[in-house]
Amino acid sequence: MGAMQTVTAVAHRGDPYRFRENTLGSLRSALDRGADAVEIDVRLTRDGVPVLLHDETLRRLWEVDRPLGTLSAEELRGLTAGGVPTLAEALAATGDSRVMVDLCGRVDRRTVERTLDVVRGCGAGDRVYYSAHAEAMLAVRAADPAAEIALTWTTLAPPRPALLAAVRPRWLNYRFSLVSRELAARVHRDGYLLSVWTPDTRRSLSRLLDLGADSITTNRIDTLHALRTSDR
Repeated sequence: MGAMQTVTAVAHRGDPYRFRENTLGSLRSALDRGADAVEIDVRLTRDGVPVLLHDETLRRLWEVDRPLGTLSAEELRGLTAGGVPTLAEALAATGDSRVMVDLCGRVDRRTVERTLDVVRGCGAGDRVYYSAHAEAMLAVRAADPAAEIALTWTTLAPPRPALLAAVRPRWLNYRFSLVSRELAARVHRDGYLLSVWTPDTRRSLSRLLDLGADSITTNRIDTLHALRTSDR
């Protein structure tokens, strides 16, 4: 019962089965349907504006075969009829809810600095946390000693102690299929919170609740919300 009461329900790119992922409508829908936090993907436009897009190009979501990195924020707005929100717009739309910012693709210092500048400028530093692989999280930690970090890890071998000392994550963020009772116990024994992504079936969600995951990122936020408020 404790896991159900304490697990953080994170909506993966919002509510993507009802609204296009990483849009304001998707984020608002997820929060309306019980999410504690929303996970968003952030990349920079050519002129350095952080916007919400998972892929390198607009092809899959917007049927425009253009790489984001070749477009200015204004050009992006025109090509998508304003459909791709800026990070600032997303932070405004999520009120005081928690936001997990996943830094996508090749993350350089400029990406980190522009992203952190927007978060600070929006007064959202206390509710935003960051996830990505080690290189990106090292850059975030160097830019912000106080940032809350979920270090994404994709193998069963634990992160090296020197890396953990440098990144100082609060969370270790694992693909859900890697998580076992032993891994969950090790993460907790080492003093970290366990974050998992992206189980979508009732069976997978129930298993992770039983294993004591502290945070679950899912595309089915309504299913997770129903499970954690029921006796299953």
